[in-house]
Amino acid sequence: MDTDDAANRFTWDHLNTLQLGKFAEYYTKMEMLRCGWDIYTAEVDNKGIDFVVRVKPSRYLDIQVKSLRWPSSKYAFIPKTKIELSRRHYVVLVLFEENAAPYLYAIPSLVWRKPDRVFVERDYKGLSSKPEFGISISNRDRAALENYRLRGVLK
Repeated sequence: MDTDDAANRFTWDHLNTLQLGKFAEYYTKMEMLRCGWDIYTAEVDNKGIDFVVRVKPSRYLDIQVKSLRWPSSKYAFIPKTKIELSRRHYVVLVLFEENAAPYLYAIPSLVWRKPDRVFVERDYKGLSSKPEFGISISNRDRAALENYRLRGVLK
């Protein structure tokens, strides 16, 4: 890798939203493969599951990947129709900060059974927006994500 490539390795501003989302999905898969886990990709993404990962011989998890450009974006959401609150379903949040390697957080969907300031539930009653679960990351609340670093959560 030459000097120019190394300097630009972790610049994200040139990627559009779709490119960043696809990069997040592939990056998550590569990190999981580095852990020695098996990846099974869905041919059709109609239930919000991007892929399935086998972390142990009898432990399979449904993975949904979300990406955020931090700190310019501080909120990611999942429509309630696209997530199952279960022990098997995880949302992997990939945080892209300019000039830094992506941060990966594996969030069990069960956190939304007891919403808080970071893991929010929005029903939008009487409005046109669809009900959703969200991840709201302020500067002060970002530390709360550290409990969900990918390698520490998925074992």
